Amino acid sequence: MREDAQALDIRDVTANWVNAEVLQHQIDARIKALADLSHTPLFFGRLDYLHAPGAELAEGDSGEKFYIGRRHVHDADGDPMVIDWRAPVSQPFYRASKKDPMDVALRRRFGYTGGDLTAYEDEHLTDPAEIERTSKLLQQEIERPRVGPMRDIVATIQPEQDEIVRADLAGSVCVQGGPGTGKTAVGLHRVAYLLYAHRERLARTGTLVIGPNASFLHYIEQVLPALGELEVKQATVDDLVARVEVRGADDPAAAMVKGDARMAEVLRRALRSHIGLPAEGVVVVRGSRRWRVASYELEEIVRELAARDMRYGAAREALSQRVAHAVLVQMERAGEAPDDRVQSAVARNAAVKALVKEVWPAVDPAKLVLRLLSDADFLAEHADGLLDAHEQKTVLWEKPARSVKSAKWSAADAVLIDEATDLIERTHSLGHVVLDEAQDLSPMQYRAVGRRATTGSVTVLGDLAQGTTPWATRSWDAALAHLGKSDALVEELTAGFRVPTDVIAYASRLLPEIAPGLRPVASVRENPGAFEVRVVDGVGDVVEACVEALRYEGSVGLIAADARCGVLARALAEAGLGYLAPGEETTASARLTLVPASLAKGLEYDYVVLDEPAAVVDGEPDERTGLRRLYVSLTRAVSGLLVTHSAPLPPALTQP
Repeated sequence: MREDAQALDIRDVTANWVNAEVLQHQIDARIKALADLSHTPLFFGRLDYLHAPGAELAEGDSGEKFYIGRRHVHDADGDPMVIDWRAPVSQPFYRASKKDPMDVALRRRFGYTGGDLTAYEDEHLTDPAEIERTSKLLQQEIERPRVGPMRDIVATIQPEQDEIVRADLAGSVCVQGGPGTGKTAVGLHRVAYLLYAHRERLARTGTLVIGPNASFLHYIEQVLPALGELEVKQATVDDLVARVEVRGADDPAAAMVKGDARMAEVLRRALRSHIGLPAEGVVVVRGSRRWRVASYELEEIVRELAARDMRYGAAREALSQRVAHAVLVQMERAGEAPDDRVQSAVARNAAVKALVKEVWPAVDPAKLVLRLLSDADFLAEHADGLLDAHEQKTVLWEKPARSVKSAKWSAADAVLIDEATDLIERTHSLGHVVLDEAQDLSPMQYRAVGRRATTGSVTVLGDLAQGTTPWATRSWDAALAHLGKSDALVEELTAGFRVPTDVIAYASRLLPEIAPGLRPVASVRENPGAFEVRVVDGVGDVVEACVEALRYEGSVGLIAADARCGVLARALAEAGLGYLAPGEETTASARLTLVPASLAKGLEYDYVVLDEPAAVVDGEPDERTGLRRLYVSLTRAVSGLLVTHSAPLPPALTQP
């Protein structure tokens, strides 16, 4: 298939060089999408239908057999050999059961080592003599060691996951999932499915995956290309709102207020305060004629535009056109026959432009936010009834910046500027947005994401128990309201496929403190995993724990409080142990990663050595956030966890 695409000759089928460039780009993308993945088989399953799907069974006919794989594969005659996992005919591979066989007689799973077929396993779904059992191949695939970036799960998607993956594009979905439930993989595979089912529409409107940090995005970046999807963009929230250079940082109290949804109304009031009423009428000179629009008529136009739900910039442009229209009405009454060109010329008239500048001046969003954070009186005027005096003082800069360029903007400030920009000019909306680790966003950050999907849908992924910011959301209803997607369907994943049983049970001791009422994850893994809590005497013992973990197959993550990473880095270097930074790809020769606890979210390692849980908790501004950070750190292990400590453990962990 790739060779056929490479052999295409477009010289005689394009009318001009523009068409040729477009067509060649499409061909190049097709060739790239068909690249070989050396350790990934083209198919992983087979379905034997009792009847041919979509056809009536005639006497003597039998059903059809389909091989299921990551992408569609056809032979030289164009006949399908492998069916894309996203096709409707493939759906029973994930959802069929003994109770509901979905017209499937046999489901076969294939086992591979690298690219070589090494095993297969059959389920006779309509045979009453065969009992339903857990698939050994499925279990082995789930528990396979993790080396390298995140991989796809097309061979192991579970029925409850498949329902979310195949949910309709028109609806938004929120997935609450504990550690190891596969929520990130579900979100990425949902993107792949939507691109398959609505390719033309999403090619026009675009898709975006938003992650918590660059390390996380690097970790997941190979999943969609492995499924043949190359056009999906990835970004962090900070990337989305990067209209100014972020060089400063807020203390938690200031960040809390700046991230509060009330700031949106403060910004709206501050922006609208620039609108004034005309002091006098306007006179437009056209040739030898003078046309006057009275002040009362101008005031009526301004008030009407101000009352409408329009962007500030759009209303400003409309003002000049409305004034020009009032002049044209007078022209028509005088017997003239002006057309659209005359109206455009009047709208550009110097007198009209001067009027617009006076009553509806252009506003720079960064300068607006700069004034709010620098001018106590201006902030007090527009935050009246919204922010109390203490909150206003909290967000005001001690040393006001002289200009937008010299200001030391924080990440929260950049979000405020993005909000102000949208109040002036509508933000471009995408067809679908996936928001991962959503529980950590502030209300204003939710709004920033939501305005990029006003005409599209979203898939929200997160875990309330893993919220590690002081402003972390306490409920999905509130988060979805800020996103503008209150009607989104909320689904909960509670079956754990990644974290071993003993590890998730230990971490779940924190749930009553960090997320009361949230159901703990129930691990479906047969392997209970390796788990130990060890008292150590200094960093030398921590390094020795890493050496022990490296004796096993797979990746190893040493997770520690950010403040302790420097000491541990030096100890590893002195011991001759090389290590990677979060997001760097592990290989057979480089399997150890030193991970600051603040960057652990979303990552996974076969074996985790967790250094000093109490230091992880103490590294956060409050105990609740610290315990949530600890919960995240505890649940990064796929095969085993070793907790090392010399200081006493947090009390919540000592409770059975």
